[in-house]
Amino acid sequence: MDLNQPPGENYANPKTCFFHVLFKGAALAFYILSALFFDSFVIIFVVTVLLAALDFWVVKNVSGRILVGLRWWNEINDMGESVWKFECLDHESMARMNKKDSWLFWWTLYLSAVAWIVLGIFSLIRFQADYLLVVGVCLTLSIANIIGFTKCQKDAKKQIQQFASQTIASRFTSTLQSAFSVV
Repeated sequence: MDLNQPPGENYANPKTCFFHVLFKGAALAFYILSALFFDSFVIIFVVTVLLAALDFWVVKNVSGRILVGLRWWNEINDMGESVWKFECLDHESMARMNKKDSWLFWWTLYLSAVAWIVLGIFSLIRFQADYLLVVGVCLTLSIANIIGFTKCQKDAKKQIQQFASQTIASRFTSTLQSAFSVV
């Protein structure tokens, strides 16, 4: 993950980038501005959590696949254990991923979690336990995506390294075989 935005490169998937940012921004904006328009905590809770859930789904199932070539999910196996599953593009496709799309994906993923943490601190300072619940749900969804995609990225790097070492070993073996077959 590169911390500096890649210069001169356009977004390869501007619509996906837009929706990736839209639901994060909508959930945060609604939560922050809702006190100005609504007196009902229930409305604020339901709409904010719904927007955060939409963001979770879009990131996990759409923008993660398109912007960084990664997808994750969690299953319960026959023994009742939680098992993480990861899916990534092949190493050639991963190398061709748009750097600006990737930059936007990772930065907004982490910054939205930081924003929810800051809002949680404000709720704590103001002794608003009910609003802390809203922040807790939204932060949990955000952190679940961070953990899932971070694990998926590490798994993808491991797969690429295994492929590279297998390819090198295969080429080395074929070179040795051809060298000795000539003799």
